[in-house]
Amino acid sequence: MSTTQPDPSATEVTQHTAATGTAAAILNRLESAWNAGDGKAFAAPYTSDATFVTIRGEHHRGRDAVGSGHAAILATIYAGSTNRMELVDARHVADDVIVATSRNTLDAPSGPLAGIHAATSTSVLVRVGDTWQVAVTHNTLEATR
Repeated sequence: MSTTQPDPSATEVTQHTAATGTAAAILNRLESAWNAGDGKAFAAPYTSDATFVTIRGEHHRGRDAVGSGHAAILATIYAGSTNRMELVDARHVADDVIVATSRNTLDAPSGPLAGIHAATSTSVLVRVGDTWQVAVTHNTLEATR
């Protein structure tokens, strides 16, 4: 019995490369917006009816809710924080759907999570016309890394 996996097809490699590039670009936008303390810019890549589950299990529905929720935390408990978002995996699950996983490192200077904390996020990206947007994010605080 062979444990060797077959070589991926050129199409699979191309799709993986495209998924990775798309997800990395969106993560870069999210990271930049967070680090600028801009909740509205953070929400910009989300669909109008997006779903966002926070590290505390709070469920936000819609781009406006994602934006106002992030604006509130970036002005209070996470004021002055930085968040580094590293893409772990991205793959097409359908032509217009990508599932992306990232590891996020939050460095908060004060507040209830003062210090450095790690989270893992899974997001579903969907093609809307000629652009990609985030339809769903579930963010989970890691106990330890």
